[in-house]
Amino acid sequence: MMQQYLGLKAQHPDVLMFFRMGDFYELFHEDAERAARLLDITLTTRGQSAGQPIRMAGVPHHALEQYLGRLVRLGESAVICDQVGDPNGKGPVERAVTRIVTPGTLTEAALLDERADAPLLAIASGRGVLGLAMLTLASGDLRLGHTTPAELATELERLRPAEILLPDDEGIDRLVPGETGPPLRRLSTWQFDAANGRRLLAEQLGTLDLGAFLPDGAEQAAGVRCALAAACALLGYARDTQRQALAHVRSLRYEQASDYLRLDAATRRNLELTETLRGESSPTLYSLLDVCACGMGSRWLRHALHHPLRDRERVAARHRAVAALLGEAADCPANGLAALLARVADVERIAARIALGSARPRELAALRDTLALLPAIQGAIPADAGRLEGIGAALTPPEEARSWLARALAVEPAAQVRDGHVIAPGHDAELDALRALDENCAEFLVEFEARERARTGIGTLRVEYNRVHGFYIEVSQAQSAHVPDDYRRRQTLKNAERYITPELKRFEDQALSARERAREREKRLYEDLLAALKPSVPTLQDIARGLAELDGLCAFARVALRADWRQPEFTALPLLEIGDGRHPVVAEQVQDFVPNDLSMHPGRRLLIVTGPNMGGKSTYMRQIALIVLLAHCGAFVPARVARLGPIDAIYTRIGAADDLAGGRSTFMVEMTEAASILHHAGPHSLVLMDEIGRGISTFDGLALAWAIARHLLARNRSYTLFSTHYLELAALAGEHPECANVHLDAVQHGQRVVFLHAVEEGPASQSYGIEVAALAGVPAPVLREARRRLDGLRAQQLAANLQPDLFAPQTSALAAAPASPHPAVEQLAGVDPDELSPRQAHELLCRLKALLATPDA
Repeated sequence: MMQQYLGLKAQHPDVLMFFRMGDFYELFHEDAERAARLLDITLTTRGQSAGQPIRMAGVPHHALEQYLGRLVRLGESAVICDQVGDPNGKGPVERAVTRIVTPGTLTEAALLDERADAPLLAIASGRGVLGLAMLTLASGDLRLGHTTPAELATELERLRPAEILLPDDEGIDRLVPGETGPPLRRLSTWQFDAANGRRLLAEQLGTLDLGAFLPDGAEQAAGVRCALAAACALLGYARDTQRQALAHVRSLRYEQASDYLRLDAATRRNLELTETLRGESSPTLYSLLDVCACGMGSRWLRHALHHPLRDRERVAARHRAVAALLGEAADCPANGLAALLARVADVERIAARIALGSARPRELAALRDTLALLPAIQGAIPADAGRLEGIGAALTPPEEARSWLARALAVEPAAQVRDGHVIAPGHDAELDALRALDENCAEFLVEFEARERARTGIGTLRVEYNRVHGFYIEVSQAQSAHVPDDYRRRQTLKNAERYITPELKRFEDQALSARERAREREKRLYEDLLAALKPSVPTLQDIARGLAELDGLCAFARVALRADWRQPEFTALPLLEIGDGRHPVVAEQVQDFVPNDLSMHPGRRLLIVTGPNMGGKSTYMRQIALIVLLAHCGAFVPARVARLGPIDAIYTRIGAADDLAGGRSTFMVEMTEAASILHHAGPHSLVLMDEIGRGISTFDGLALAWAIARHLLARNRSYTLFSTHYLELAALAGEHPECANVHLDAVQHGQRVVFLHAVEEGPASQSYGIEVAALAGVPAPVLREARRRLDGLRAQQLAANLQPDLFAPQTSALAAAPASPHPAVEQLAGVDPDELSPRQAHELLCRLKALLATPDA
């Protein structure tokens, strides 16, 4: 047996091997020590190998899934070796590897998160390009694409793979997060072969050519070639782990950057789409929207939030579907559909397990009930000439599969086939006979005992059973002389004799084997049922996609109804107009959220956002980005009105965090993200820049913030919200007509400040830093000292502005040429103080101050 184990283990030296022995899965040697540490199970020893005790650790066979789930969550993989031979034969039972469980190749319901996918990603490299191939084995979703090394982090944040396959001799490792990211599997370079990948994909999809699936054009040839190489490794690895063909992978999509709004890795984190900045699952945009009735809808919703569409026709179709699902407020069709969708099974994953031959009886029962429910769901879908009509058409159940499930599967099957009573009575005559023999054993024995008493005239005759001697007829010693000639003695006791007859022996042979034969027959019939359902897998996948999208759209409608979200409007004009916009997550958590407007167009591309800390600048900026993102996902938005021109990307530089592992300070991280935005943002991009220039001296920070803002305005020409505490940046509006100042208002009462959270035109007058520190609980002596120091600094600044430089060289009045008036004086000469409002006067002072600070002036 150990020779058998070592031979199998040699094929998988780096993976934990679970070796079936009777009712346990055992691990040996180093695997046992590692499993004992990871799973907190007992480590023991038994026997010897090469003079050393054999270290062992094991888990009960019925609890295997539980332990595998713990391993997968730790990023570990496992090889499962099962008994495939006859346990009653001679010698060791034959064993073989039946499956390999890895984080990216999960299909078992117990190991998967119901509301999130666990995709497998392969990466192949070429000259300046990386090919990507991604497979979600639990659904059969296969996607290819390509990117650049600089954009890989963005793609990984978008795809969120559970496991990554890399070639073992190339330098992609430095581009992929190590300990903090998904587990990496290094494969031989020869497994990443583009020509073989093309052949494998054609075989998998049942086509002669991939022209219908891949983009053409010389500019994409290198990327497509790398993607095919990645697909070669991906399909080979997936087939090897499943130990069979992937019958449910029947479609392919080649994703391109132009399909979706560009969201870099920093933007996805900063907007807290599916995970907070602290790494928690809520409160996030996803946790707010996920009122989905089934896991398929939740997975569709998660994908939609990370893949906002640029195709406005597809987005508009979703908007119309959400509007139809809202209906009238008093009778929202989405609520009725949600009640029906809550009763559907996870058709997507069940279909995959049918194709892989691993679907369990109760999953098939749930599928049967779901197929029976589809006509009611179709009837509840409101009339809509667009997307909902297509979804309704996709929900037509396959009659062949429906018939097989109704005819062959028991009404309430057991959890496992080995438990019996999975196949419906009446489906198979042989199985019914075996079941009857097993279940009617007691009736036969009572009837047989009565016949034998009548035949022999022995009133005390009894027919009984024990596990040692089986069935027997017991007669007392006094009556033993009267037994018939066909009675054969089986056992002699002190006061009785036990006999067997040919008829009882025949019944014993049948009865004792009936249960086992019934289980074997039932197993074959169940396998036949799975085989009969496999042709319907593509139809079931279409049904699953329809149910998932319908559930996601219902979630959009139900949240819109509850939170009073409105349908956005797309326009070809270059503008962003939002009226009474709200942050979707924050507005749900505070009692009186203050809505705010936004107006941006070619004449107003950069907004300098000033105001106190805690005043709501970051919330205001994030809510604009989230409204734009939600609109492109097909959802309604938290605003009274939203008119959106063409948008191709959202970039954010928000928050402060260092990268200790990467050796980068907070300021370095900030500048790296800012540099990426300056290189990639374009005229149709929405850019959020929050407090650029922190962590260094005031003058350096101000200079950088000024230069970055001017570059975004003059070169990138993006729609930019630029929040800052450098009030000097307000002067940009005087130099550039496309720049405007807005601020978050606050009111000071004595030494306390009240935040109004309302966006007003013009710059802020002060930052209220000391007042915010008081709200944070900074001790009063510290605050008093800070105020004294602030007053002193202001006095110094005022004196520096008024006191002339006494040591500057003096120019003779006679020798000096007549000097032209200072630009500030020229501006003041043309101003009528009586015509200025307080706001205009404040803006004039800012412009004059900027002119005085200019060396050339």
